Amino acid sequence: MNSAAMMRHSHSRDERYLSQAGGSGRAARKTAPPAAARADAAPRRLQVFVFSEPERAGGYGRNWDGRAVGIGGRGAVLGDRGSGYDLGVRALQAVAAAYDQRGVWPSLGRRLLRALQLNEPGDLMDWARTAEREEIARLAAEVFAARSRRDKLAADILADAAGQLARNAAACARRLARPGVRIQFVPAGSVFRAHPSFAAQVGRAVRKLWPRALVASQVLESVPDAAAPVKRERSSGARGAQNAVRGKGNKNPRPEAGPERVRSRRPSPTEQRNPRSRRLDTLSLQRAIRLMLAEEGRVPGKLQAEHRRMARLIQAVVRAFRRGGRLFYVGAGTSGRLGVLDASECPPTFGAPPGQVQGIIAGGRPALWQSVEGAEDQAEAGARALAYRGLGRRDVVVGLAASGTTPFVWGALDAARRRGATTALICFNPFLRIPRARRPDVVIAPNLGPEVLTGSTRLKAGTATKQLLNILTTLAMVRLGKVRSNLMIDLHPANAKLRGRAVRIVRELTGADAAGAEAALRRAGWNIRKAIALPGAKPRTGVWGTCPPSTRP
Repeated sequence: MNSAAMMRHSHSRDERYLSQAGGSGRAARKTAPPAAARADAAPRRLQVFVFSEPERAGGYGRNWDGRAVGIGGRGAVLGDRGSGYDLGVRALQAVAAAYDQRGVWPSLGRRLLRALQLNEPGDLMDWARTAEREEIARLAAEVFAARSRRDKLAADILADAAGQLARNAAACARRLARPGVRIQFVPAGSVFRAHPSFAAQVGRAVRKLWPRALVASQVLESVPDAAAPVKRERSSGARGAQNAVRGKGNKNPRPEAGPERVRSRRPSPTEQRNPRSRRLDTLSLQRAIRLMLAEEGRVPGKLQAEHRRMARLIQAVVRAFRRGGRLFYVGAGTSGRLGVLDASECPPTFGAPPGQVQGIIAGGRPALWQSVEGAEDQAEAGARALAYRGLGRRDVVVGLAASGTTPFVWGALDAARRRGATTALICFNPFLRIPRARRPDVVIAPNLGPEVLTGSTRLKAGTATKQLLNILTTLAMVRLGKVRSNLMIDLHPANAKLRGRAVRIVRELTGADAAGAEAALRRAGWNIRKAIALPGAKPRTGVWGTCPPSTRP
């Protein structure tokens, strides 16, 4: 029986039979219908949904006269005990309290550090201050995993949450029916679906509070639409972002599905078998190493053939930066991680504003260190990610996809094109067939051939992606005047190593000794550009004074 059927009224006779508090007690017996009617009504018992989802939890029910009661489901601020977010918050609070009280970092805390790729408790506390709700909600998985290993903190957290969910469900039932009425409690929501043992734990707690409870064994994917106690209205910002995704007010409609989708005329080379590595599992270690190095050595020559398209893309990025625009990398898996890596290196290397180059990866932050299954297949998620970054006409969006067909990437590229941004695709599938209406402004698609390990695009495809992104941002920053000769004059000296590098750069450009260069940097607040411009600092002839940086796009 589906959820809609479970909530549907059977017949007006059933309404009379189960009127006023769900059809229980003496009132029900006085108005009991004939046996045939009772037989019809039997399977249509009163139901209460108890639900747990990442950011909401509660109970919902509707009696036979149409009166609905909802408890919870109002978001993290107002409670929703038992949601994924609530479990994550409880975990953070529990490990912090254990550390404060006993001075020992608990095993649940170790799990959280590992899951978030953090190093010490202080890092976790700092992360919690700025974490988004969905990020905290993902920590619920670590609580369940810890309980499976008999972690007491995790067990206590889940026991308390199960009790709260059961009390919500029972409270909902009490407002619909008299005590003692037989009610079916139906678990629903993604948290229960992912962790059936938690649903069973809540069911046991419900039976203690409602002795005649029937707990459904099947967990619904989600609570029925009608069971949303409080529907949150979209904010104006959210509406704007959604309109951006849909291209509202834009003359160019969303590309149609079917014949307009991106296809490959032949299987992508990245998915084909490499004849040179068919005996990879039997090769000696030395021969296997030579083979892999030889395959990696094919990459630069293939990229050389794309130099004109690379130049066009670099010029577009330079123009965007000069107009106040930004560069976005959008990818999934290895490609997405490399985009985030390149974006993160631009501020310390070139003194670029933190938001000037941004990386977006399918699945968000967790996908940086672990696989987030199915994230790359969500085209709308790629579009939304750009919309929520405030994508505009001055920006450049570069899609990174080894095969060239990743839906998340194409969702972002389509959204960028509708918003008037410059678009580019970097892939390694020369057989890609892109409809004219969806074709990016620049397509770089060298044929690297099959991977040594069939389908493992972290190999040659990963190497080529890293090289391309290195060239793109480095030469763009050179054209913007952030490099003199081959020296980084906008370097951000954030540590001892980089301060030493800054001293050497100033010495190279001014001819000063080490003490003089360091003194100039200290007076300039460790700003290399300002230090070399101080009175008395003279550039050495032939270093950059005779070869000023190019200002052409």
